[in-house]
Amino acid sequence: MQDKRSAPPDLAPGFPVRVGVVDMGSNAIRFVIADFIASATWTPLVNERIPVRLADHAFEAGVLSDEAIEAAVSVMERFRDAMAEREVRHYRAVATSAVRESSNRRALVRKVRERTGLRLEVISGAEEARLVYWAARSRVPLASEPWVMADLGGGSLEVAIVDGDEIQSIESLGIGTVRLLEEFESETGGPRRIRKLLDEYVTGLRFGTFEEDLEVEGYIASGGNIDDLARVAGASPDERGVSVLPLKDLKKAIESLAGMTVEERIAKYELRENRADVIVPAAMVYARLAERFGVSRIHVPNVGVKEGAMIDLVDGLTAGKGHGERRAREVVAGAVALGRRFRFEEAHGLQVARLAERLFDAVADTHDLDAKDREILVAAAILHDVGQRIAYKRHHKHSYYLISESELPGLDLDEVELVANVARYHRRAVPSPKHPPFEALDDEDRERVTCLSAILRVADALDREHVQNVRDLEFEVDDGYMEIELKGEGSFELERWALERKKTLFEETFDLEITIANEAVKNESA
Repeated sequence: MQDKRSAPPDLAPGFPVRVGVVDMGSNAIRFVIADFIASATWTPLVNERIPVRLADHAFEAGVLSDEAIEAAVSVMERFRDAMAEREVRHYRAVATSAVRESSNRRALVRKVRERTGLRLEVISGAEEARLVYWAARSRVPLASEPWVMADLGGGSLEVAIVDGDEIQSIESLGIGTVRLLEEFESETGGPRRIRKLLDEYVTGLRFGTFEEDLEVEGYIASGGNIDDLARVAGASPDERGVSVLPLKDLKKAIESLAGMTVEERIAKYELRENRADVIVPAAMVYARLAERFGVSRIHVPNVGVKEGAMIDLVDGLTAGKGHGERRAREVVAGAVALGRRFRFEEAHGLQVARLAERLFDAVADTHDLDAKDREILVAAAILHDVGQRIAYKRHHKHSYYLISESELPGLDLDEVELVANVARYHRRAVPSPKHPPFEALDDEDRERVTCLSAILRVADALDREHVQNVRDLEFEVDDGYMEIELKGEGSFELERWALERKKTLFEETFDLEITIANEAVKNESA
């Protein structure tokens, strides 16, 4: 069995291809094994939903219980055995809100690895939205006009503005069905009181920082709750598997379901118990979103995170270089979107990222750096100065804080932490175990941060004036020396001065002494 992230690109199979995926959600754990005959056409061989509610008390206590961890690991053992039985070589296992918000999430990840040999990724809300987007666009035709897309789980709500080419913006909110249930279930006064509180709460939701006058072409909603709500309201899937649910019918369903007990909902609509108790708050959130964006119907593609993870995994196995390029573009777009939120100096961030990529390509082989390391470096380069939004003094530390508390599509939580560490070391002190965030990393990740931050320091020095004088770099590496020729305009005197101040970590890490070629001081515009 092979972890898809370690699969050599030259071994990527064509169709048909068999894959396995786990979606460890807040309300249940799902796993699927499927045979793909095309990029978005598959036949499920195994499709299980195990009602493990990891979110039970996790949002209040901030930790996963021992019982929840054991249940989750047991499901992963079942998944491992099912893959072995069906000779699955490629898989991806992701965990979402309940796990990522728990302080002991690494204990779960470690226990899964010890007991099953499988890698469990704890993904961000932004990565959730990215996966759902790829699942939804396989069924809902999208063009150039923006659509709003919402995925509601047990612990979080991801709202994105998307079109046929990309995700334009993402907001991840701490609103989830189980979270809402926990918040209001202790209230006295019976169902009417809870309904009133929920109504007031949902009506007040702002759903992030989207423009108030944003006009959208349509509304896509995903998640197990909206799938069941469409069925309850009588909206049947079309030939593409998409149900179209009018907002007025959703509101009628809310009135009907809110007047029933959990037992009555189960009996009348054949709902699972751990769906029947959360379906009303879910319906209210979806309805509020429709009102917020002024749409009268909801497109329900009946797919979600697990289907998106399958499609993304298969694309990586069959699309070759194109998949890596798409993922790289998504990381850049996500980093730029985050930077804009903090009003960063975009031209400088992108310039440093371009120069960092050129340096990375020159030295990657010497330290076995791979495509994922490149993505981490690029994101850190784009965002290295976002801490100036707080203050210029110690802005490298502020950058660490802002990035580590944010989300980036295409990167899991541990990878975002690496981005934050690399950005933190673009200036001043070098990586040191005396610094708690760096000390918390394992040995392999400490080495990665040291290598990448060494590259970032040099790239940042080469745009010292923030005016993008350097258009390109050329290298000659030989016998412990790296000669860099700067292509662009100007004498590059300030860049040469800055490089002398910031090159030490690079030289020590890569065992290369940097020199600037004499030709670099010439003004190419002359």
